[in-house]
Amino acid sequence: MMLKSFITLGVLITLGTAPALAHDAAVEAPITQFLEAFNKGDMAAAAATHADDAHITDEVAPYFWGGHDVVKRWADDYAKDAAARGITNPKVVLGGVTRELVAGDRAYVIAPSTYTFTLKGVPMREVAQMTFALRKLATGWKIVAWTWTGPDATPVK
Repeated sequence: MMLKSFITLGVLITLGTAPALAHDAAVEAPITQFLEAFNKGDMAAAAATHADDAHITDEVAPYFWGGHDVVKRWADDYAKDAAARGITNPKVVLGGVTRELVAGDRAYVIAPSTYTFTLKGVPMREVAQMTFALRKLATGWKIVAWTWTGPDATPVK
């Protein structure tokens, strides 16, 4: 029985008739709003997309933030790091969602991401991935965690 299921799935995938992943615009909205706010430098708007007990894992020391005022504390550490390293013009662009799982009031979203900035006058690009966990609250979907994962930035050619 199990073998028959795998064969059927293989045939469906081969024929291109496997069901497509459903994407929920309401789930993705706070992610889009967060990155738009970050790109504008509006950390209050960025914070509004997160639950009060959210967690962030990012490549800036101390690498992990959790709990109350998480976005403000992360943004403050990011700003200190950027100033110390000579980073200006930060921007994050999210690619199309590659994985989205929704189970009741919880969601999990993965998308490719590109972080561009200027490092001491040199344009840089870092191609990475962002992974988000979200929870549906009375006020709508909120980010409860996100992680930035990727290699070092490289100069733009």
